Amino acid sequence: MPELTPMMQQYLDIKAQNPDSILFFRLGDFYEMFDEDAKLASKELDLTLTTRDRNKPAEQRVPMCGVPYHSADSYIARLIAKGYKVAICEQTEDPAQAKGLVDRDIIRVVTPGTAISPSMLEEGKNNYICAVYADSAAFALCLCDISTGEVYGASFPAGEEGLGHLQNELGRFHPAEAVLSSGAWSTDGLVSFLKERLSCLCENGGEARFRAGTARPLAEKQFKTGLTDAPEGDEAVVQAAGGLLAYLYETQKTDLSHISRFNYYTVGQFMELDLTARQTLELTATMRGKEKKGSLLWVLDKTRTAMGGRLLRGWMERPLLSPARVARRQQGVAGLVEDAITREELSLALREVTDLERLAGRVVYGSAGCRDLAALSAGLGRLPHIRELLEHCPSPLLQELRDGLDDLPELRDLLDRALRDEDERVLPFSVREGDFIRAGYNAKVDELRDLLTNANGHIVDMEVKTKERTGIKNMKITSNKVFGYYIEVAKSQTGLVPEDWVRKQTTVNAERYISQELKELEHAILSARDQVTALEYQLFCELKEAVCQRVDRIQKAAAALAQVDVLQSFAAVAAANHYCMPQVDSSDAVTIVEGRHPVVEKMLKGAPFVPNDTHMDGRDDLAAIITGPNMAGKSTYMRQVALIVLMAQMGSFVPARSAHIGVVDRVFTRIGASDDLASGQSTFMVEMTEVAALLNNATSRSLLILDEIGRGTSTYDGMAIARAVLEHCADPKRLGAKTLFATHYHELTALEGEIPGVKNYNIAAKKRGSDVIFLRKIVRGGADQSYGVEVAKLAGVPDRVVRRAREILEELESGNGPVTGGRPQAAPTEATEQVTLGDLGGEAVLKKLRMTDVNILSPIEALNLLAELKQDLNGG
Repeated sequence: MPELTPMMQQYLDIKAQNPDSILFFRLGDFYEMFDEDAKLASKELDLTLTTRDRNKPAEQRVPMCGVPYHSADSYIARLIAKGYKVAICEQTEDPAQAKGLVDRDIIRVVTPGTAISPSMLEEGKNNYICAVYADSAAFALCLCDISTGEVYGASFPAGEEGLGHLQNELGRFHPAEAVLSSGAWSTDGLVSFLKERLSCLCENGGEARFRAGTARPLAEKQFKTGLTDAPEGDEAVVQAAGGLLAYLYETQKTDLSHISRFNYYTVGQFMELDLTARQTLELTATMRGKEKKGSLLWVLDKTRTAMGGRLLRGWMERPLLSPARVARRQQGVAGLVEDAITREELSLALREVTDLERLAGRVVYGSAGCRDLAALSAGLGRLPHIRELLEHCPSPLLQELRDGLDDLPELRDLLDRALRDEDERVLPFSVREGDFIRAGYNAKVDELRDLLTNANGHIVDMEVKTKERTGIKNMKITSNKVFGYYIEVAKSQTGLVPEDWVRKQTTVNAERYISQELKELEHAILSARDQVTALEYQLFCELKEAVCQRVDRIQKAAAALAQVDVLQSFAAVAAANHYCMPQVDSSDAVTIVEGRHPVVEKMLKGAPFVPNDTHMDGRDDLAAIITGPNMAGKSTYMRQVALIVLMAQMGSFVPARSAHIGVVDRVFTRIGASDDLASGQSTFMVEMTEVAALLNNATSRSLLILDEIGRGTSTYDGMAIARAVLEHCADPKRLGAKTLFATHYHELTALEGEIPGVKNYNIAAKKRGSDVIFLRKIVRGGADQSYGVEVAKLAGVPDRVVRRAREILEELESGNGPVTGGRPQAAPTEATEQVTLGDLGGEAVLKKLRMTDVNILSPIEALNLLAELKQDLNGG
């Protein structure tokens, strides 16, 4: 093996300490990568792969590539987005003062869950890293967003039920990175859930980080408040918190004092939603495009600050279970809905507020610059005006939040006095460049700047004073590249030269001298740039420390402001879209009058949305069987009900004329299906797995949304499963949960009357000749047909195929079809064979009459129905 240079040996030693990270190795103005890291980075970042060993044989050349240090963030962001970890290795001493090889060391490891640079983060979305601890008694979870300082912790009992709760919480927070204890790593299905369902980078953190004797001291030292909220004896959540802190200390190697408040919560505080429900209800992103547009978040997000955007997402992920807490939020929204002027002025004022949470986080973390301090001061400076706007709002919550809008006047005054206005010049990107301290803030800075900008003036002043003091009239102070500054005296006056002057050079007509006073001035001028830059950096560190000492107050003010922003967002959406304030209580009722789907009505672009009513309770209206053709709106209606319930429990107004929502503890959905090819599961297996989870975890206070249960298997098997599931859900002795059940198995409509609490509904449709018109209206009673052929025509199936389908359908309905399936049919008897056209007409009339609810027919609809019945009796 060829002998290594000292620098390459240093690189390999540091790389050996971070084998799972791409090492950015600082060399001058570049971060260089070598060997396998270089090959990987060149591929992922489209960099040119080169080598420093061009004179060596090909097999001995070390591949390398690099990026400029000043633009490294954008390259690191691309690697982090692809799931890599990047170790930053910096020069830890001044190369000019180093004797031999410059010392280098890792200053931090950037991972998907620890990114703090704005270029690596989405403004309105938290970026969580989590630790999961598991032992024989419990699962525990701790999550942290180091960019904002937020920390959450919870624990769950061991076993399948606890694992389900854990996975639901992971789906709620969607961490970018997870550190697992050995017990959690070996838990069946957990790692695959994190990697495959959440695209989360996972690391086996071992057991040492999570031992109680190690974890508790770390947690108690880090968290100033909140840790005692965990129940006595719940050591697992403390172990998870300590394990996460140990990992952060190892990778970040910097101050994390902004992470000081531990938020312990229990499952019973919030509505629980599994990942399937979040995806099918399209809360934060659409299922198909994974885009915000088309999601509930897209409709409700009229926040004006990054902090408000993150909190809105959090409220959406965690609907409340307490009617009292919901009512507090509603009162805040109502006050702003009624006061349009305040609402609009508040919206404009909030636009001017910077991201206080992440700015404070970067200051504490050590990555902030002077621009960040200026932005922090500017953001705090908007809070007094917002307090004024909220002064007369009647809501107790808004008044409480108003009191929490601490604008830290002493900190703002300090920062404003210290940092120069950007109106003069843009503040420098790096504090190492200097030139950001305001004139008049520090006398020494002013003096050094004066030296820099008025060097010639200071030389002229010295020359005048020297002439007056010595009496030498024919002299001047000048400079050259060889001697620097010197005093030139005509030979005729050298007799007047002071004894302490040192002669440096003789010319034809003059002598050149240097004095101690001139040497000092020269040194001051030449070193002024370095001195003022160093002094400005020192002053910046003092300003940064002032911010760090007040970070808790900044975080509290930011949290209050975020809530104000979310409430004004709810109010703006409610006012613009004519939402109502729902009544939320502990009853078992879900009553919605003229409810609308919040997203679909916005996507219609001016076309009217047909509203629908809903009434469910725990007694006579427990389960609704909804029949009707495809494309008629069954799934939209059921999602609409679920979203209105969820919005109500967030504290938002809802798209309806009126609504009464009894608190729902969980929403389960079984909508649509697709093969899970990665795990080898068919459509039907995926469907049954979701149904099993629903039946095993739902309670009588849950809301179940079931669409086309059993369609992935044979007709009779599917119908049997669908009926059994519906019977289980509707039976108060077994489950008794409020259920919306859409199906094409029209035979299930017979359950109304057989099972208490089950009611039939259908999507109204009108047929005109061979065409069908969907009225989008939910009406009582079962559907008389599925209109499958008509839907095929609407979908663009070729006319020839549609005509043939009609022929086959007519043959099947007449009993003479070419295709029979399922179970053997009884042989026709003489009586059943002798059927007249009149009998066929009578059967059709009877079927229609049985399916009709005459109580909801309008006069014109009754006349039309009578005409249809007469036509049927006359043979069509």
